Amino acid sequence: MKNWILTACVAIPAMAFAQENYTIKGKVGTLNAPAKAYLSYRLNGANQLDSANISNGVFSFSGTVDEPQSAVLALAHQGEPIMQMEAPDLLPIYLEKGEIVVNGPDSLAKADLGGTPLNKDQAQLNKSLSVLKADEAAVMNLYYGATDEQRGSETFQKDFEQKYNALQEKRENILGAFIGEHPGSLVSLYTLVSAVAPDRDYEKAQQLFGKLSPTVQKSKLGTAYAEQLELAKGTAVGAMAPDFTMNDTTGKPVSLSSFKGKYVLIDFWASWCVPCRQENPNVVAAYQKFKDKNFTVLGVSLDKPNAKEAWLKAIKDDSLTWTHVSDLQFWDNAAAKLYGVRGIPANFLIDPQGKIIARNLRGEALQAKLESVL
Repeated sequence: MKNWILTACVAIPAMAFAQENYTIKGKVGTLNAPAKAYLSYRLNGANQLDSANISNGVFSFSGTVDEPQSAVLALAHQGEPIMQMEAPDLLPIYLEKGEIVVNGPDSLAKADLGGTPLNKDQAQLNKSLSVLKADEAAVMNLYYGATDEQRGSETFQKDFEQKYNALQEKRENILGAFIGEHPGSLVSLYTLVSAVAPDRDYEKAQQLFGKLSPTVQKSKLGTAYAEQLELAKGTAVGAMAPDFTMNDTTGKPVSLSSFKGKYVLIDFWASWCVPCRQENPNVVAAYQKFKDKNFTVLGVSLDKPNAKEAWLKAIKDDSLTWTHVSDLQFWDNAAAKLYGVRGIPANFLIDPQGKIIARNLRGEALQAKLESVL
């Protein structure tokens, strides 16, 4: 991991933008070249990255969007490329009509944000999240301060996962409080979209979405999120698992319903997904422990077209000895779309009657759940 800690591989929805003028006026201390500012955002479904030189701390960006758009400012103090920034100096902002003002004494992390309505709301959110800086630094130092050998140890992984999950819980509580206090702000909606995926935590996503004002819910992004919620509802715990049929590694059709009578873990993954490959040993351990107790795994790969060899190699390299299926359609995988999967790794535990009894069991949680039901 070069920059941000990877917890899942995520499909990012495509949205089109144009026609609303914005300007960003920035001032960070007295920085000069080689320092450089970056602006990262989405346009017509593709990632965009703009850069600007800095003179006496001053930099600027300008452009157009057709509605407010979330973005991230990054500051490379030594002028390094953005993908080489291991501890990036970042500031979330919103591209919207008007002049956006950024002013910091020595960094974006300490900068004041304002000038337009949404950026004033974001400034309030930034202030609320600032209490997490010490915890975030501790988690980052733990990860980047360890050797590859240490990171590979079970003790390190458990310790890191515990600290990371505690940090995420604190963050989610702060975001939830902000959403409740700002139901009419698009910042609340963007915050919800980025923090809680319906396919990963349907109950929390539904609860927080319900706090938003009707106007925000009916926005373009709100409508798309509502559709994700509706899809996730059909695969929530307690629902009957939708059946699907897909070819296995030999081209033979395999149906989920053919496993009826067993506990089945539908495991969505891909050979290219680093977090999936890191999670595979946990799935292997659970499979080996419970495979003789009416339990099996059905692997569903989101590998890309023409990547069958990479898929098969990953199965062999990771010792995944259960049934595997894929249509090799990447994020258009039919089963993933049916289950509303927008990030991997993702899994669904199905009981012998075909009912979903748990979702997204990772690490020790998978074995703990299997212990309880078997």
